[in-house]
Parts: sequence; structure tokens; C-alpha cells
Amino acid sequence: MERYFGEKTPKLGFGLMRLPKTAEGKIDIKHTKKMVDMFMEAGQTYFDTAYVYDGGESEKAAKAALVERYPRESFTLATKMCGWEGKNAEEVKKQLQISLERTGAGYFDYYLLHAIQGGNIALYEKYRLFDFVREQKEKGLIKHWGFSYHSGPDLLDELLTKYPDAEFVQLQLNYADWENDGVAARANYEVARRHGKSIVVMEPVKGGGLANPPEAVQEIFKAADPDASFASWAIRYVASLDGIITVLSGMSNIEQMADNLSYMKDFRPINAAEMAAIQKAQEVINGVKSIPCTGCRYCVAGCPMGIPIPDIFAARNRQLIWGQLEAGAADYAETVKKFVSPTACVECGQCEDVCPQQIKVISQLKSCVEAFEK
Repeated sequence: MERYFGEKTPKLGFGLMRLPKTAEGKIDIKHTKKMVDMFMEAGQTYFDTAYVYDGGESEKAAKAALVERYPRESFTLATKMCGWEGKNAEEVKKQLQISLERTGAGYFDYYLLHAIQGGNIALYEKYRLFDFVREQKEKGLIKHWGFSYHSGPDLLDELLTKYPDAEFVQLQLNYADWENDGVAARANYEVARRHGKSIVVMEPVKGGGLANPPEAVQEIFKAADPDASFASWAIRYVASLDGIITVLSGMSNIEQMADNLSYMKDFRPINAAEMAAIQKAQEVINGVKSIPCTGCRYCVAGCPMGIPIPDIFAARNRQLIWGQLEAGAADYAETVKKFVSPTACVECGQCEDVCPQQIKVISQLKSCVEAFEK
């Protein structure tokens, strides 16, 4: 008997947000099929996509690489409804049917209201989307429903009190953000567990950043276990928490898949000595003043000036995290040459409204201009 909902679910989930791409920028279905096969052969079952990932191409890839090739009962598929992708409630609610058509799944094992935070919760409630997912569960189109969340513990507590039948929440949890006031990983985790909610973990490697952490962190982990990948420390840390359904990893190539499966196929929780190493790493990371961008690119789609915000932040982080001043400046110069300078920002604020990391994008762009164009 499970102690909590999803306890027996394999603890590595395949996030379909960062799938491999062809030279033309399209999802590489052949490569994705190989990754799906590796994942399934290792006994893993949880796949996660969303209506908005890759403009819908992620859901179509799930059909081609997974749904059409494996018995429906052999895997679980999650997708998400985006409340701001539509002019009205009817358009938003149509996303479910479109997602079913794209994936060919027949039903979704897990269905989420996407990226809820303080700036958009009023829209989700205005459109009565919580009621909608309940109704779809009764119809059998959804097996379990919940929501992904990007805000603080007070609102999360309010939502779980107001909607106690939400079966799970998807939270950004990783060792770097555990005490981060903006992400509030620990506080949100504790709220969810206090309400008895199971958790799907997103961004365990912080957009790939913890697969290549600051040099001082690398030294700590190498001393503790020279054979373990840096990503393994991040994923095993959150997979060891109580109440976890699965930990999503947005894998982009076979090498990442192979590495993750090497330690998650037969998952072993973090022990006391390993936890001590992680606590040292947390102390180091807390002293690094970087921009907490995970490269989700939600901010780019609606930018009226076409500013490549994540690329600019990545260039600056190359300086802040690694001290690579010249390389960061070169990346920035190439980015603005190819696209547009952040000086073009009109401060409309749409980027800040959709940012899951709660980044003050406008002020951070200004700081990048000061650093690179002084």
C-alpha cells in the first residue's frame, strides 16, 4: 500500500520541454524515439509535456515517439492547460481537446493547470478552470489533476485550502533554490506536504545549470564522489524527499538520458555523507550573485521587441558564475548582433508577468547593458 499518492511511481520523469533538435530547429523525432526506448526499457514510465511546449510540437512528438509505439497502459502522460493562451474561457478550454488530438493519447493520466502564480491566478479562476478539470475527470478524459506552481507559500496554502481535491502539485525544487526567497522551494514543499499533497518536481537541475555548477561546487562533489555526475547530485537530492511522485528531467540527448538512468534505474536515496556535501554546495551557491534564469523562454514569445532575454542572461551568467569576462562579452556581442540589444526594451513588463522564476527582468536587462555596453 502506498503511503502517499504516487509513491510507487518510478522517480525519474522524462520532461519533453527540451527535446533534441535537427539542424533546421525542428524536434528530432528519430533521436527522441531512441531516448523514449531507453527510458521505457529502464522501467521508467512518466512523460511530461504541455500545450505550449515548442508551439505544440512537443505534444505531437509524444504521439510519434511514445503513444503510437507503446501500449497505452504501459506509460503515464501528463500535459498542461495554459490559462493565458486564449482570448476567452472557451478558447482556453479547447486546449484539452487539441492536446488529445495532438498526442492521440485518449486520456491524460495527469493534467495540470499551467504555471500558476500571483499574476495569473485571477484568470484561472475567472475562467473557472478548476471546475473544468474536475468535470473532465468525471468524464474520464483526465485520471488525476493538479497544477504547476511558481509563486510563494502563502498563495499555495490559500489554493490548496480552497481546492482540497487537487491531487498533486508540480513545484520547482532543487538544492540551489531550497532557501531562495524568490523560488521559495523549501517553503512551498512544506506547504504542499502539510496539505498532504504529492509533488512532481520540475527544474531539479535548474535549467541545466546544476549539471555544470560553479567550480567550487564541482570540487565539493568530486571530493565526495569523483564518479558521480553533477546532475546526479541534483536529481537524487529531490528524489529523496518524502511525498515525491517523480522528478522531471528535460533531457535533450542520449548522453543525458544514459547518465540519468545510470543512477535512477535503481534509485538510491541520498545518505548522510552526501547530504553534508550538498549542504556545503548550497553555502557556495548562496554566495554567487547570478541571474536565476532557467532558459524556459516564456518571456521571449511575447516580447514586442524580440529581445532574446535568456541568451543575454546566459552571457552575463557566464561572467558572474564562471568569471569568464571575455567569453561572456563575446556571447553578448554575438547575441545582439544576431537579434537585438536589450536597450530596445520598452518596459512593457510582459516578460515579468510570465517569468516562472519571478525575475525582475527589466532591471536585470539594464544591469546587463551596464555590464556589457559601458
